[in-house]
Amino acid sequence: MECSCWEHVKQSVPVLAMFLTCSYLFPGTLAPSETHEMLESPSDNEAVISRLSREGGVNFLLFLVSKAVPVHERKEPKEWTYKDMIGLPAGQLEEWRAACQREIEMLIKRNVFKMVVCPSGHKVIGNCWVFYVKPDGRKRACLVAKGFSQVEGMDFNQIFSPVVRFKTVRLILTLAALEGWYLSGLDVRNAYLYGELNKEIYMEQPEGFHAQGKERYVLQLHHALYGLKQAGLAWWQALKKSMEELGFVNLDSDAGLFKCFDKASQTFIIAVVYVNDAIFLRPSKATVEVMKKRFMECWESRDLGELTEFLHMHIGCAGKTIHIDQAQYLQAMLQQCGMVNTKSVPTPLPVGYALVKSLDKAADPELWKRTRP
Repeated sequence: MECSCWEHVKQSVPVLAMFLTCSYLFPGTLAPSETHEMLESPSDNEAVISRLSREGGVNFLLFLVSKAVPVHERKEPKEWTYKDMIGLPAGQLEEWRAACQREIEMLIKRNVFKMVVCPSGHKVIGNCWVFYVKPDGRKRACLVAKGFSQVEGMDFNQIFSPVVRFKTVRLILTLAALEGWYLSGLDVRNAYLYGELNKEIYMEQPEGFHAQGKERYVLQLHHALYGLKQAGLAWWQALKKSMEELGFVNLDSDAGLFKCFDKASQTFIIAVVYVNDAIFLRPSKATVEVMKKRFMECWESRDLGELTEFLHMHIGCAGKTIHIDQAQYLQAMLQQCGMVNTKSVPTPLPVGYALVKSLDKAADPELWKRTRP
């Protein structure tokens, strides 16, 4: 009985592997140019496949090679480069290109840069695209400056930026539970872009989005961009100035904690700000909503309503009880480290375990950065 086409294909797999190896080691010996031209685009009909599978030989192997689909290692969007992104299927590519376009339009709206001819003697820094998917499924593309190429004293001076401490956040949540305060959250969109720069910084045009007819132009930055050394400090200076205009003052003990005295009710409104995340709280919900509205007039934000999450912490409020956990964050870290299916234990380490200094190399620094809150 005559074998089917599929049987011929399965029998040819070992021969195909040998053929590919020999073609790589000795190019030109197994694939004459005239044969390649003859089979450059064979018809995908049953008759041709059947004939090639019966005859075998070089022509059949070339046909299989022409139909081979390259297998790429799966990467997370955060690991992509722009070249990885443009290699996606058409549907996905269109979605991510749209995300890049939205990012550029937002930068133009915020007057982050101006396109100019680079003055002589000025250094131009690079940039890259960073892709990620938000928890709600939205695709985001962020243009990040390559701040590692900046020179201290020339491109920046100070870079320190204070942020609220985690223990302060837990203390405020404890007070809110004891006093029955109303907590409401905000998600500030692109907080760093509000910071103004006091240095002349020039940056290349974003990859894949060079202005037609102005390919040699560069971007002169007016506002901070993610990745710049001084971006955090510029954000903090803009935030402090804005909060003072709203009547807030920050604590000396923790710069990320702000308070505002409301003369009408003779009580304080408290705000906790950590870059893109903010919490407003006090006993009166109406007063909190008014202050949030004033803040959102200065900073474009998404109103999250009653607080449910802050800095990767899930927060559940029920009366005078507040539950805090990081289950979702820990699950994501287990997935990144490939430990989702590992066996759990009731304690992190065996009872009585004595720590001994390891002589092995330090843990992977890239993995350590990804697993930080």
